[in-house]
Amino acid sequence: MKYRRLGNTDLSVAEVGFGVWTVSTNWWGKIDEGQAIRLLTSAFDLGINFFDTADTYGTGYGEEILAKALKNQRHEMVIGTKFGYDFYANVEREGHQERPQNFTPEFIRYACEQSLKRLDTDYIDLYQLHNPRIDTIEDDEVFETLDELVKEGKIRHYGVALGPDIGWFEEGEASMKERKIQAMQIIYSILEQEPARRFFPIAEEEQTALVTRVPHASGMLDGTYTKDTVFEPTDHRSHRRQEWLDTSLNKISHLDFLMENLDETIGQIAIQFALSGPNVASVLPNMTNEPQLREFASASEAGAIPKEFLDRLLELYDENFYLEEAAEPSPAD
Repeated sequence: MKYRRLGNTDLSVAEVGFGVWTVSTNWWGKIDEGQAIRLLTSAFDLGINFFDTADTYGTGYGEEILAKALKNQRHEMVIGTKFGYDFYANVEREGHQERPQNFTPEFIRYACEQSLKRLDTDYIDLYQLHNPRIDTIEDDEVFETLDELVKEGKIRHYGVALGPDIGWFEEGEASMKERKIQAMQIIYSILEQEPARRFFPIAEEEQTALVTRVPHASGMLDGTYTKDTVFEPTDHRSHRRQEWLDTSLNKISHLDFLMENLDETIGQIAIQFALSGPNVASVLPNMTNEPQLREFASASEAGAIPKEFLDRLLELYDENFYLEEAAEPSPAD
C-alpha cells in the first residue's frame, strides 16, 4: 500500500481507504457484524489506515462497528467521520429521503461527543460537514465551533463531504476558498468526472486535500453489473431508472482499449483513474467482500495509467462517450 499526505495536515493516508458505509448500512446488501469486523480487520492488515464513516451510517452503527473491529489499532489509523444530520430527533423518513440537518454550535458539540463515544476514542482525525448547503458554509459560527473543537483536542482537522444531489460546486468552492478547509470529499470516476475536474485547480491553489468516493460509479466499473441486472427493492440504486443502467453499459463499451493494453482489472484501473486527479489523497471504493477488498487494495501498487489513456478518458467524457442521448445521473451516495 502506498500513502499520501492529506493536504497540509500531518496525516498520512492510504491511497485506497475504506468507506465504512458498505458494512454499516444495507444499501449494498446485508453484511452481518462478524463479516463486517473481518472485512475491516483485513483491510487494516492490507495496509489500509484511513477509514471514513459518518454518524448517520446505521444511525451510529458505522462508528460503533469501527471501534469494535479496530479499537486496539486506534493510534495507527486515521478516522474520518461526518456530522450535520439530526437523526437523534427520530423524524420519520421514507426510503432514502434526506434527514433534517442541524449545524448549530450546540448540535455540532453534541454530535461530536456522541461520535467520540461510539468510536471509543478521545479524538477524531477528520471531522466533516455532511452535505452542507451554502448557507452553512457561510455561517461563521459553524467554523468558529470547529476551531474550538480543534483547540480542545477533540478533533484534529475538519473538512467537507459533498453529496451528489445536495450542494455541489458552489459549496465546494466556498469551502476551499473562503473556509480554507483541510480536506474535501467528492465523487470522481471515469463515468462521473464533473464537477470534480472544476474543483482540481482550486484544490491545487488552496492546497486542499481531496478524498474521492464511488470510483466504480456505483458498481458499473468493477464488472458487477450487466444488462440483465435487476436491483433488489432495498438496494441503494433501485430507485433509479433502467435507462441509467443501459446508458452506463453503453459508455463502458468504449473502454475496451484499457483492458486490451493494461494488465490491471477494470476495478483497479478505475481506482488508478481516481488517484490521478490533482491533490487526491485517497480513494474510497465500495468494498463488500474479501476478494473485492484484496483486488481494490492492490490497486495502489498498480502502475499509473499512461497519460495518453488518461487524455482519452477525459475526451470520452467530454464527448459523452459519443452517445447521442444525454447521460443519466449515477445513483451515487
